[in-house]
Amino acid sequence: MSTALLPVELPDWAWQNADLHQALRTRDIAVVFQHVQTFGLSQARIAAACSMTQGRVNEIINGRREVSRLDVYERIAEGLAMPDDARHLLGLAARRERRIGGAAFDLAAFPEVVRVYADQASAAAEIQRQARSAAQIDVLAVRGLGLLGLNDSLLRASLIRLDPPPRVRVLILHPGAPAAAVRAAEIGESAESFASGIRLAEARLRELVDAGGVQVYRYRGLPTWRIVRLDTALYLSAFDAGWEGHDSAVYKIMATPSGPLFRGFCRMFESMVDAGERSV
Repeated sequence: MSTALLPVELPDWAWQNADLHQALRTRDIAVVFQHVQTFGLSQARIAAACSMTQGRVNEIINGRREVSRLDVYERIAEGLAMPDDARHLLGLAARRERRIGGAAFDLAAFPEVVRVYADQASAAAEIQRQARSAAQIDVLAVRGLGLLGLNDSLLRASLIRLDPPPRVRVLILHPGAPAAAVRAAEIGESAESFASGIRLAEARLRELVDAGGVQVYRYRGLPTWRIVRLDTALYLSAFDAGWEGHDSAVYKIMATPSGPLFRGFCRMFESMVDAGERSV
């Protein structure tokens, strides 16, 4: 593997491509590398730029290997000299921010972020596998239908196991809070149907009380984070205007002795539970 980055230089317009933008949003590095190749760059040159072996680049291009680690995304962005708008599509800080921030933007300083998935569907198999044996399950959602409220929801089967049942705490948005109407408008739903979805999720969760220690709380703030905590692993994604949490990238964060992210998000969750309204 190359020990020094030799950044490539592409014209600025090379990054203004709709298909490339979509590949960056979904973190499809195979498409990114294929696009770069159209400018006459060999796999060996890409490998040298991104501090990889030529064989690894070939595996990525041909779909035999995927990139999931943040530090590798950062290395690729640096090696390909991505402009800041391309970096942002990939979910990385701007280069100017990295220069000013110094170690604060050094991904090696955050070993607790162990993997990044393009969306919930990409992380589903791993989340379900861990949930089957987790003793503690904490969920911060908006309605929670896709996570818990429907028969085919991501986590529902894990909540009804009997040997032994997990301790489960769920935070969902208060259906009567002003934030519920705001969120409904953001995703193009009526406030009435949106609130009905929250109440449906509560009703379905109430069905699980006898199966284990399920507690449900309502919060009132505008949704920002979507959290699934399974013991010492935390899967984090974000809500924003125009997209649901399951469409966001999912960051897998592990508890470490000195890591601030896992502890910080767990602290936030506990605070929301303490301030929340118990509904189930």
